[in-house]
Amino acid sequence: MIRTWYDRHALPRLIDFACGMGDVMKQRSLLVPRARGRVLEIGMGTGLNLSFYDPAKVSTIVGVDPAAQMQKLARERAARIGIPVEMVALELGQIRADAGSFDSIVCTFTLCSIPDALAALKEMRRVLKPGGEFLFCEHGLAPDAGVRAWQHRLTPVWKPLAGGCHLDRDMPALIESGGFQLRELSQDYLPGPRPMTYVYRGMAD
Repeated sequence: MIRTWYDRHALPRLIDFACGMGDVMKQRSLLVPRARGRVLEIGMGTGLNLSFYDPAKVSTIVGVDPAAQMQKLARERAARIGIPVEMVALELGQIRADAGSFDSIVCTFTLCSIPDALAALKEMRRVLKPGGEFLFCEHGLAPDAGVRAWQHRLTPVWKPLAGGCHLDRDMPALIESGGFQLRELSQDYLPGPRPMTYVYRGMAD
């Protein structure tokens, strides 16, 4: 019962707080305004990306997230941006859309917590239009051996506390395995504990 209460009530607020910190929001601000046309956002959560979409470039946003309890916060944010937003409570590997349905796919701080991230990426690739862009910002496996060792040690403990988040996924390799080609990639540590803060930001198609 405590686990259920934590997952339903405490965890969404904790995720909203942690993922809404200044350095993380800066990463969002560098990525999300590039989205255009019909946009699919994977792992919309509480809607922290919504204020960064450009109404002059985006016609509609479909947000997919399995956590229906986060939608209240997301709906409040969606009402303020002037873009139609549809929210769908689905597992992140289940995208109910035809092939080539979206001009842009946005995925921020989400691949770390999808149980079958590879299957989810293959679905994203399927629904992205030819010439479309997959815009991502994810934390993951660090380049430094000492940090990597701690990421491997901490992940089994961290996962149940942080909604299934893995600290040690090799995000570029994972994205390429999902059928994408990396076109742009920047990577560095954000301020904070190094096992949690190595971030990859870029574009793939």
